[in-house]
Amino acid sequence: MLRSFGLPGSPVSLLETLTGTGQPCLAMHIPDGFLSLPVSLVTWAISIALIALALRQVKVDYQDRAVPLMGICAAFIFAAQMINFPIPGGTSGHLLGGTLAGVLLGPWAGTLVMTVVFIVQAVLFQDGGLTVLGANIFNMGLVGTFGGYYLYKTLRSALGFNRWRGMAIAVAITAWLSVVVGSLVCALQLAISGTVPLAVAVTAMVGWHILIGIGEALITLVAISYVWRTRPDLLYDPPRIAAQKYPLPNLDPR
Repeated sequence: MLRSFGLPGSPVSLLETLTGTGQPCLAMHIPDGFLSLPVSLVTWAISIALIALALRQVKVDYQDRAVPLMGICAAFIFAAQMINFPIPGGTSGHLLGGTLAGVLLGPWAGTLVMTVVFIVQAVLFQDGGLTVLGANIFNMGLVGTFGGYYLYKTLRSALGFNRWRGMAIAVAITAWLSVVVGSLVCALQLAISGTVPLAVAVTAMVGWHILIGIGEALITLVAISYVWRTRPDLLYDPPRIAAQKYPLPNLDPR
């Protein structure tokens, strides 16, 4: 995600950052007042529905041991988002983490983790507005956890589900694409709301987030590679070797 430090004034200038090229850059943390009421309500409705569904699925499908992993994953993503990496033009980006959460926890628990992260950011750090929190959760969290997870699983199955090569390619492509698609959705929301012209929004958002997506892919790949080497059984879809190396304990007392 792009870190953008705007100047007070018009709605567009609040989203602009000087890049040295004369082109505006738009940040994915949308502030209050930048989306129209219909767009805000629609994104809130979608986000709330998916969060409610995720809560129900986590209660039904997940084991108790997933709860500590969810906490650790949320803490890691939150901390990693505080670290910026520079990109050309004098701006910087940071990890989103939606794909990372989806690969580690699956789409349901990953959705809850990303929701908590963005709520804390909005409430404590004013990183994004409260009235548009539904849009920010959808753009930066749900796109990566839901869309990202199922794309990752499809690619991994096609490239070799139990091989690191298939895993690595699937993770890298999905992490990069989740950032680019998230920025495109954000640009469309801003354009539909009348905040900025569609051509400007798409050029500024997608253009820079293509570069930021590379950083997202690298960070996600490093994190997943560590888990793959040390505790592959912690992955939501572990490779076959994990079941042999880390068999589940027999809890039947008989």
